[in-house]
Amino acid sequence: MNSFVYPATLGPEEDGGFGVTFEDFPEAITQAENLEEALKEASDCLEEAIANRIVMGLSIPKPSRVKKGQHAVSLSGQMSAKAALYTSMHALKMSKAELAIHLNCDEKEVGRLLNPRHQSQLHKIESALSILGKKLVVGYITNPQKPIYQSAPHV
Repeated sequence: MNSFVYPATLGPEEDGGFGVTFEDFPEAITQAENLEEALKEASDCLEEAIANRIVMGLSIPKPSRVKKGQHAVSLSGQMSAKAALYTSMHALKMSKAELAIHLNCDEKEVGRLLNPRHQSQLHKIESALSILGKKLVVGYITNPQKPIYQSAPHV
């Protein structure tokens, strides 16, 4: 199973705060004042790096293994689905026009499925992936940050 969880390295900056880099995306660099903010910025930075690669028609690397001292940063569900579709099409050298024929739709609709800024319907991405011999699988992990909601103590 492929996933879009990439290692990020966070380190203190000379002028304060934390710098964030990704070994798989040398172009993805960000910073923030504190650790919590740096992890949020890392997620946004990763999304932008992948969105840029999709728009530019460049390959998206497979994630490196997260090493000790690094943080695992994942894409949003929507961007993960779009990246899965993009990488699957890229691997097969399939054009938008070819996929549109198989989906019985206009090429512009396939373009919207791949557009990082367009909120696509998940079932349409799943249909496109199915044509490419792929199945979208959704999962979750426990967020290491403090949860927003905590249940009330039982009395």
